[in-house]
Formats: sequence, C-alpha cells, structure tokens
Amino acid sequence: MACIEKLDKKNFTRQELLSFIPYLQIKYPHNHNIEFKISQQLQVLRDKGFLTFTARGNYELR
Repeated sequence: MACIEKLDKKNFTRQELLSFIPYLQIKYPHNHNIEFKISQQLQVLRDKGFLTFTARGNYELR
C-alpha cells in the first residue's frame, strides 16, 4: 500500500507499481519473487476493498 500511496494518484496500473521493484529489492533482499508479490498484494487489497479492478492491469484506489 505504501508504494500505491507514493504514486499519489487515484487510478494507476500494475506496470506503474512494477517501477518500485528496485526499491523493493533493496527493502526485501531475500524476496526473489517481487513481481509476483506485487500482483498478489494487489489481489489482497482488492479483496479487502481498498482497490477496485477497472480493467486488465488497471486499478482505482477507493
């Protein structure tokens, strides 16, 4: 969620979040599946009602 907040926009894409991979690799050096984890967390945030899936790879912050 912190990376989404750093985007500072209501509508964003998964691709925009992937730009945080270098930052996340430094923060979580033992995680070798960061791209997968981003996708997984987007699904979790969607399921919890924080995000709305608007189209393939597109999300809206509620």
